[in-house]
Amino acid sequence: MSPTSTRTSRVRPPIAAAVAILLGIAGIGYGAVGAASAAPVSGGVVINEIESNGDASDWIELTNTSDIAVDVSGWIVKDNDPARTDALPSGTVIEPGAFVVFTAPEMSFGLGKEDAARLYLPDGESLVDEYSWTQHAVTTFGRCPDGTGPFVTTAAATPGAANDCTVPTSPAPSPTTSPTTDPASGALVVNEVESNGDDTDWFELFNLGDAPLDLTGYIVRDNDDAKAYALPAGSVVPARGILLVDQLTAHSPGFDFGLGNADMVRVFSPDGSTLVASYAWTVHAATSYGRCPDGTGEMRETTVTTKGAPNNCALPVKINEVESSGGTPDDWIELVNLSDTVVEAGGLVVTDSDVSGHRYVLPSGTTIPARGYLVLDESAFGFGLGGEDAVHLFDIDGVTPLDETSWTAHATTTWGRCSDGTGPFTVTAESTRAAANRCAGEVVVSPWPGGASVRVLDEEATFTGDLSGLDEVDGVLWGVENGNGLLYRLLSQGDRWLPATGWESGKKLRYPGGGGTVDAEGVVAVGGDVYVSSERNNDASSVSRPAVLRVDPTASGTELTADAEWNLAADFPGLGANAGLEGITWIPDSWLVARGFVDERTGRAYAPGDYRGHGRGVFFVGVEGTAAAYAYVLMDDGSFARIATIDTDFALVAELEFDRDRLWVVCDEACDGRSATYEIDETGAFVPTAVYARPAEAANVANEGFAIASACVDGAAATFYADDADTDGYSLRGGTLSCADEGTGPTPEPSPTPSPSTTPEPSATPGPTQGPEPSATASPTETPEPSATPGPARVAPDPSELTEANRGTIQAPSTVRAGSSFRVRLDPALAGETVAVWLFSAPTDLGAAVVGSGGAITVRIPVTVAAGEHRLVIAEPTGAVLAWTELTVTGDGLAATGGSGGGSALAVVGGVITLLAGLALVRRRTRSAG
Repeated sequence: MSPTSTRTSRVRPPIAAAVAILLGIAGIGYGAVGAASAAPVSGGVVINEIESNGDASDWIELTNTSDIAVDVSGWIVKDNDPARTDALPSGTVIEPGAFVVFTAPEMSFGLGKEDAARLYLPDGESLVDEYSWTQHAVTTFGRCPDGTGPFVTTAAATPGAANDCTVPTSPAPSPTTSPTTDPASGALVVNEVESNGDDTDWFELFNLGDAPLDLTGYIVRDNDDAKAYALPAGSVVPARGILLVDQLTAHSPGFDFGLGNADMVRVFSPDGSTLVASYAWTVHAATSYGRCPDGTGEMRETTVTTKGAPNNCALPVKINEVESSGGTPDDWIELVNLSDTVVEAGGLVVTDSDVSGHRYVLPSGTTIPARGYLVLDESAFGFGLGGEDAVHLFDIDGVTPLDETSWTAHATTTWGRCSDGTGPFTVTAESTRAAANRCAGEVVVSPWPGGASVRVLDEEATFTGDLSGLDEVDGVLWGVENGNGLLYRLLSQGDRWLPATGWESGKKLRYPGGGGTVDAEGVVAVGGDVYVSSERNNDASSVSRPAVLRVDPTASGTELTADAEWNLAADFPGLGANAGLEGITWIPDSWLVARGFVDERTGRAYAPGDYRGHGRGVFFVGVEGTAAAYAYVLMDDGSFARIATIDTDFALVAELEFDRDRLWVVCDEACDGRSATYEIDETGAFVPTAVYARPAEAANVANEGFAIASACVDGAAATFYADDADTDGYSLRGGTLSCADEGTGPTPEPSPTPSPSTTPEPSATPGPTQGPEPSATASPTETPEPSATPGPARVAPDPSELTEANRGTIQAPSTVRAGSSFRVRLDPALAGETVAVWLFSAPTDLGAAVVGSGGAITVRIPVTVAAGEHRLVIAEPTGAVLAWTELTVTGDGLAATGGSGGGSALAVVGGVITLLAGLALVRRRTRSAG
């Protein structure tokens, strides 16, 4: 078939083509509420090869990396001129692994020496894939390997067939290349590296020579030989100049892997084996690592990043705070060290506005600790600071300025940088000598409200890196690994948390239809399902696919195929493929409504009834590239709606967690391991209420996952951290968070005496593929009390009062097991009140409970309750209904794990099953999405 016409694998009639679109394109149901579909996604179709210097005509080849045929009829192809738009012909279908070449006459434009190829959906706005270049390839630009690899200069053009990725046997000689010596050897150095970028990782190469270096086809790797990126055509380093190599985004080419906490950058000749430049590090720099001076100096932590520009080699010391009136003991000047290493400050010069007359030289041996402060007192520098004055800081030569600030009047507090260390000068909220500045409107960074230490929870090499999101529910810790797209079910085993039986290697996550590799970043368990947030399909890693997927973790086998996907790409145009969804959590509708949460779509109080089919709660996702969190209702027809945007002051959002009435937003090592809590204010918006430092004895590692345990034991809840970098061979660590017990459970009444033939059901024995969940062991000081003595008789509610009008405020799981206990949340206004708990249809008295300060009580379902549909009713002791909800009871007889009191709270005495009171208090987070 000639490359001068569009190749079509199979032509289908319109109805069949429509079916192909539905089957081949995942996530078609996103968009506004009620919309059947907004815009499809690529379904694995990418640009695979480009001929821009063709003898006859230019062409663009597409391939389908998915396992389902995709109808691309009407998709739009453009070059770098957005006015040029050509559509793929009707009936163009690409079979899995097949190729389609788009060329004249359907393609009406040519491709230039410095140009681009872009593929869009039929709307002409939704970008599917793109590639740009700065000069013609000698052959073609193509992906190696086909469909998934980076673009390189191919060995030969192969329109409509697999790319020729062999190394050319006779490359055109460079004017400066000898047959035996690579021109980059000895002339090329790594000049600056940013490994914890807010948006992308990047590095610079510096050319020490007097002639330009053409690095087209040179191979870039990190510390993993399996990861490789070929520098595209036009990658030229000017003489004595800099070449920036950036990470892949939706708009620009680049390397498609990240640079880790302990990693390296290596550059090889096109043969892939001759190393010409490299740099390695053991921990992220707070700014970047750079040579000072450029090209020739030693690599060190820079003062600020200078992406694509000469390095900032100034000492990383700034003036941070000034007291010019009424200080203790007198005036003082505070300096700050912005780096992670101790700085030698001896010889630096400080002056006021009289630069020549008032000069103070810091004594030899003076140091400033990493990220620390140095205060200079008036008694040392020997001059006072006036109402209209200045402070200058010079390097040891006394001439080179490092920093300066000036003011026109004494500050009522002090004159300092806001934010601390890096922001502009202003009047501070209060004087903070030798400590971080307090600034108006800023939330103070507080010590971690829990234990100072963390400990390793996994065994060495349990994970090999890329462990990301975490979520703990009822004694089960869920974790996801992004690189290989795995879900783990972890259980406490002694002092470790290890994969359950059958989960030792994790279970592979697949998109609906069974294809792709999910770049799993976050996880939350809701009801019996697990929801995963993802940045992209790793099988098409250059395409952003910010999505939430739902899987059934009880499915058998080593792979879990999502039964639903909500692709949010339409809400994040231009989002980088590696900058998408990170953390995810879920908050019940009842909690949001009770606190007056306002829906940003409607501008009024959130009304769950506005969103039919969304279940009983709202999902919150954190986006790395925007450093913000977003609230979404996800409808069962695949549509979705954003109802809140929560901006943060962090460089990025790595994880979200909802626990104990607070939304936690967590940053990783890019923010020094800090986390923040958010609560709903009087306007109905989420606002920050606290910012916490990482535990004092914890290292600043790549903690991309964070979870808080359900149970509060002896005033502490366990915390879990997932280290994406697998530091020292361990990925999972744990600590504690201070907590308080949140209310008592019902005081149970004895159950009716069963018939003589009734025998309590034994606990089920775990199957061979499921690790046994350990029952929680009661603290030695917590002994179950005798059965409660019945108080005054409670009156059963009237079933006729169980109407929609008096459902009240209640949040409870939709399905529970007979013999299990769970947490129920009521209106916080009931705190301290005694309520009666009933189960209908036939009224069953489950006992009384005192409502905790947060509106929580614990309810236990007797093992003898019949399986089926019931109603859980909370009432006053007089029988007046306070709240009710539907409840499905399953009859497997398994007692819930995660509680105290010896696991099951049922004791068999003389054939009568008696509920025991005095159980240790736990806070359960069994969630129900619908």
